[in-house]
Amino acid sequence: MKFQRGLSLNGLLIGGAVLALVALLAMKALPPWIEYGNLNKAVKGTATDSALKEASLAQVRSAFGRRADMDDVKSVAPEDLEITKEGGELVITFAYTKKVPLFANVSLVFDFEGSSAKQ
Repeated sequence: MKFQRGLSLNGLLIGGAVLALVALLAMKALPPWIEYGNLNKAVKGTATDSALKEASLAQVRSAFGRRADMDDVKSVAPEDLEITKEGGELVITFAYTKKVPLFANVSLVFDFEGSSAKQ
């Protein structure tokens, strides 16, 4: 006897639905992670800027604001940063929550936090 091989219509529909759901999650979840990476880069770049070692808080916030504008960071404003000095080094920390709506009343919630301190 010969058996047919292939994909049934039900298998195709279920596989397509699973693939669409995974694609939706990826398209919605990737931008907040990219922004978090850009934010980390801006914070670490600001903290390691040698011109800001003796700068005031307002100058540090202004420098971060310029870097954040270049990297298209919208989730954290310069006023949201916690800026301290530890051992003569600038340490900038941040924490924020990002809510991403998926469909209807279903959302993804991300809690991001970071610091310029070497770990």
